[in-house]
Amino acid sequence: MPISVALLFSSTFSGLDTSAAREVFGVDRSCLADPWYELAAWAPEDAPSCDACRVGRLWSADRLPEAHTIVVPAWPDAHQAPPAALVQAIREAHGAGTRVVATSTGVFLLAAAGLLDGRRASVHWAHADVLAARYPRVELDPAARYVDDGDLLTSVGGAASLDLFLHVVRLDHGAAVAEALARRLVVPFTDPVSLSPAVPESESDQVLADILPWVTEHLERQLTVEDMAQRASVSRRTLTRHFRSRTGMAPLQWLLSQRVHQAQRLLETTAMSVEQIAAQTGMGTSATLRRHFSRTTGLPPDAYRRWFRARDAGRAP
Repeated sequence: MPISVALLFSSTFSGLDTSAAREVFGVDRSCLADPWYELAAWAPEDAPSCDACRVGRLWSADRLPEAHTIVVPAWPDAHQAPPAALVQAIREAHGAGTRVVATSTGVFLLAAAGLLDGRRASVHWAHADVLAARYPRVELDPAARYVDDGDLLTSVGGAASLDLFLHVVRLDHGAAVAEALARRLVVPFTDPVSLSPAVPESESDQVLADILPWVTEHLERQLTVEDMAQRASVSRRTLTRHFRSRTGMAPLQWLLSQRVHQAQRLLETTAMSVEQIAAQTGMGTSATLRRHFSRTTGLPPDAYRRWFRARDAGRAP
């Protein structure tokens, strides 16, 4: 069955976020992955149609728990508390197992619902102080273009919303499909751990401009923080500070995430054995790869490959 996506729609919400969501989830892309998505709009107020967002189906709030994913575009006024009924609908849908994706100030709706207490989230830097003051239990990461915290995903909005939607496609259909869609949309495709900050170019960008591509090209090596610091011509402490500023991770955390993502690509696109992939990605042994891969993706490497192939053959759930 297609993956059902409910897009929160209102004439006051961000047209850019709405259009990006419709372009990714509402256009038939079965040539890339079949089944694709099935997009419906959910309007919190009375709406005669959804012509403005070019979505033919209009859902009521009681159907939200049926959706696999809800997309919440930018909320029009970060200083205004969202309606209680809207917050409750999102809370109930998430409680029923629905994944929630919020862009820009849409994160305020998730925070108001209590979904982000103790969870990581991203928001546009212009609204970070307001969100932190109103919802201090949110672990805010305004330097990240978007944050994937499992069943809750948030972005800073604008162009980063499209980055986040492509990331969702990668989660659902694999990196190859997401990259193919990015090419069709004529936009760059990058992994979440290699995204630049949502603020203007900083010293961290300059320090890491060379080291990040270099590391991804040499994942098979047994790299240390000292190796990366020497390559960047900075101290270990300075490198760690810049990594946390740009990626939200320590250097070795980021390195491990890159290795897992590369393992995903190799499982999707090659017939290499798990042992070969472990060596290719610098994991060393198949046991190490299985442990980190399972922790990150929720599936062992062999099961992930079987699922991916069955999905391409139209047999995966």
